[in-house]
Amino acid sequence: MNDVLELKGKRFVQASRPGTGGGASMNGKVTVTFDKINNIIEKLKNIKLFWQNESRPFSGILISVHYNKIVAKSNRIAALLKGPDSNYAIVGAKFNEKKDRHIITYYIDMVDLDNTIKILEITNQIINDNSLNSINQTLFNDSALIDRIRFDKYGINKSYFKQVIADVSYIDDFVDYDREVLSSHITQSIITLYDTGVDTKQLLKGFGIDVLSSHILDNLTVFLDENQLKTLIEKAPYLVAMATENLSSLSPEDFITDADTGLMYIPSPGIEPTIGVIDTLFDDTVYFHEWVEYHDMTDENLKKTTDDKRHGTAVTSIIVDGPTLNPWLDDGCGRFRVRHFGVSLKTGFSSFTIIKLIKQIISDNRDIKVWNLSLGSDKEISDNYISAEAAVLDQLQNEYDIIFVIAGTNRPNDSVTKIGSPADSINSMVVNSVTKSGISPHYARKGLALSFFAKPDVSYYGGSKEQFIRVCEPFNYADVSGTSYAAPWIARKLSYLIDVLGLNRELAKAMIIDSARGWDTQPTPEMIALYGHGIVPIRIEQIIQSQNDEIKFLVTDISEKWNTYNYHFPIPMKDDHYPYISRATMCYFPICNRSQGVDYTNTELNLKFGRIKDDKTIYSINDDKQNPTNDIIGENSYLYEGEARKLFRKWDNVKYISENAKKVKRAKSSYKNKNWGMEIKTNNRLDPKDGVGLRFGVVVTIKAIDGINRIDEFIRNCNLNGWLVNSIEIQNRIDIHQKVNEEIEFD
Repeated sequence: MNDVLELKGKRFVQASRPGTGGGASMNGKVTVTFDKINNIIEKLKNIKLFWQNESRPFSGILISVHYNKIVAKSNRIAALLKGPDSNYAIVGAKFNEKKDRHIITYYIDMVDLDNTIKILEITNQIINDNSLNSINQTLFNDSALIDRIRFDKYGINKSYFKQVIADVSYIDDFVDYDREVLSSHITQSIITLYDTGVDTKQLLKGFGIDVLSSHILDNLTVFLDENQLKTLIEKAPYLVAMATENLSSLSPEDFITDADTGLMYIPSPGIEPTIGVIDTLFDDTVYFHEWVEYHDMTDENLKKTTDDKRHGTAVTSIIVDGPTLNPWLDDGCGRFRVRHFGVSLKTGFSSFTIIKLIKQIISDNRDIKVWNLSLGSDKEISDNYISAEAAVLDQLQNEYDIIFVIAGTNRPNDSVTKIGSPADSINSMVVNSVTKSGISPHYARKGLALSFFAKPDVSYYGGSKEQFIRVCEPFNYADVSGTSYAAPWIARKLSYLIDVLGLNRELAKAMIIDSARGWDTQPTPEMIALYGHGIVPIRIEQIIQSQNDEIKFLVTDISEKWNTYNYHFPIPMKDDHYPYISRATMCYFPICNRSQGVDYTNTELNLKFGRIKDDKTIYSINDDKQNPTNDIIGENSYLYEGEARKLFRKWDNVKYISENAKKVKRAKSSYKNKNWGMEIKTNNRLDPKDGVGLRFGVVVTIKAIDGINRIDEFIRNCNLNGWLVNSIEIQNRIDIHQKVNEEIEFD
């Protein structure tokens, strides 16, 4: 086996995006007519009338635009509504029922609506006066024809007129608000409001709803009781962006069969890493109690029973001493200490309360990097927005440089198939279960999140009738099964990679996912929905070592500008060719914005890796044509937004690119530059600053199709190219970890 290599010392270069120019471009599949614009004008006038008759404690108006496709940022409204600033007025986004079109909600001033109606009327006048009748892409691009129009006569210029036509070409309809948002959520009580710029407490008070400050999670998300919710629906249904149930009946109990056994021995803890556990209560009389620092966060006045401690104690037993309890799952990671926070009872609790507790716990325990959360909702996630619980976890991970490991949730009954909150957390590592044979068990639920993100991320052994997971509970041991008992094993591996081997969370997450995915380049959608990227290997060596015919190396850096690149990867050659297949896995933790609905992640990092062509561009191993570096975009280089998401996982914070191991049979030719290159292109939805300082981690694997081990040559080439090469040798890293954490006594 070859050790995985860390490449350091040669920083990535940062480059700003070159000017693209080109002006507005219309939808080539649409023809804009006088009648279409006239219909839009009438619809906007009706919306204006609605808001004029609506008494409200905020000055602006909400308006939803039904686009006719999944639109890229460049194709969204840029002349109508608030013009070039319209993108900053977005307060919500979702997909239509078929998931092939955007519905985006904007918050604008009434004067913006008036100006939009006026400019559309002027546009129609121009169309009528110049007998344009219908404008398709050919006419739109006909400079000779457009230049004959006397635009000064109408008080606008040519570029503005063309931008209005382009805007209309991407629009199906305008509506004041979605009347179906609350139709199926009448009993739900965690409400997220559209951002109107008014303080939530004052906003609701304007409709006769008094809420306690403790019931406000952030300035947009609030807990309402049944009567308050009824009042809101009657008086201001248009304010509700998202509604989720206050999850008072989360069911952590997972198919438990008791199995009494004798007491076990465990030594006292030393310098082992600490993993945070947020769960039900913990029994401090179990044999491994010395390894656990326990904090009961529940109301001291509540009556607590042994049953309230079973689930939390069982989860923590896996993290502390899982391999002793389950020798067949000995991962080679040793034991871990646990800081356990009991936030709920078995009988039920408020997810709103738990969210607030988690925020406090993370803020007060900054030393812990890996957190295990094996609680999950019985309810299914929404297709159009991330749950309130998951959004808080994503925010905390971005803010505190931590990672959550979350159970993929279990089926409460056969009618529930999709995963439940908070397993839709995008930044977290979400874990589903498999049986000992690697098959999805009957209790596992399916992703995806937002109809796009691969959740769960990975799968691991969570027990079944074939082979249960042995855990320790109060007074006895038990054989159990459930996603709750798969997640802690991945928390152990992540903590080992981060706390013992010293990797950052981006690389640790990428290595876990890369080990699960392997060379499976095209898993079916059904496979991804059940297994994520695949089943993680049991032994830690299978993650941090590679086969003798493989070279696996890690790089990590920070994106500061549009293009973050490095063209100094000296892949060994044979007869001026590269006899390899290649893959790369990248992870990053972007800022997320729940109010943006399906457009949840603010920043996109696009990964390209491959040979450097003679025109100094990268021949990416997955033939990715997004974000060309040069200014000229060839006719075969353009990708629609929907295609970019489907083919290249645009906006996903996990990128896996690979050559097909079954199809590549011959060595690849080289170019003048014998090195390979890597480019990380950064795109932001809202604020350009969102992507500044965003760290990424990339795991690259090259596999020799001729079976020859060239790792020594690769190390030598890297040293010659200015890289510092560190082998991840387990014992060496353990020695360093012990040395760093040993206590020094002074005489």
